[in-house]
Amino acid sequence: MQDIENIELQNELWLVAEALADAAREVIMPYFRSSGLDAENKDQDGFDPVTIADKAAEKVMREILAERRPDDAILGEEFGNRDGTSGLTWVLDPIDGTRGFISGTPTWGVLIALNDESGPRLGIIDQPYIGERFCGGFGRAELVGPHGTKVLVARGTRNISDATLFSTFPEVGTAQERKAFEAVSKQARLTRFGCDCYAYGLLAAGQIDLVIEASLNAYDIAGPIGVIEAAGGIVTNWDGGKAHEGGRALAAATPELHAEALSVLQLALREAGELG
Repeated sequence: MQDIENIELQNELWLVAEALADAAREVIMPYFRSSGLDAENKDQDGFDPVTIADKAAEKVMREILAERRPDDAILGEEFGNRDGTSGLTWVLDPIDGTRGFISGTPTWGVLIALNDESGPRLGIIDQPYIGERFCGGFGRAELVGPHGTKVLVARGTRNISDATLFSTFPEVGTAQERKAFEAVSKQARLTRFGCDCYAYGLLAAGQIDLVIEASLNAYDIAGPIGVIEAAGGIVTNWDGGKAHEGGRALAAATPELHAEALSVLQLALREAGELG
């Protein structure tokens, strides 16, 4: 087991994480808004697209890890698990928001996280087309982009009535989850949909206040958790526990806002008969 509190190791891990993001950018960008890009459907009961860009990006990231961090485990969306012996796991989503990617909207992103036994210690949300990279972990909380480098700080909103709320899909999840989301949305100042992982970056940057989602996989949320927590925000599941393994997620700018939103979600679930 490696000592992840070692500063030299942390610096090395950041270099590897940035190399992964750089490589994914280079592979993905020729496909974005290109003519004739095909998407396979991974969901027989709905539409869950995957493209050659998703697979190529994860492949190149795995190649880098095989060379530079061969003892670390990997959890990736497209190619599954690779066991490791270091106690560290790289969690990769080569294109989070493939529906947006094939539609030409710049709201998708490359998600990278490094987990230890406690959860994400480092996270990246990278938007190659805009050129913005949200980075969090090991004392770092930065947005690096065309306008320079900015410190990421979640804003201080404490009440739902003052909050801007985001989610990817209006359906959110099950009928009960939708009702719980709507209970928060009715109290929020503003509700918006469709930003995929970019919404989590906006929360870390102090632009919005809440993101509520359900039916997530681990690779959908691990990277955003690293970024948001580094910026001073909080991310849990709808029970108030850890969210890095997927499922339901509640991301909030402040503990006070998180507590209020969590209370509303849980009350709505109890009224729907889901909680005792």
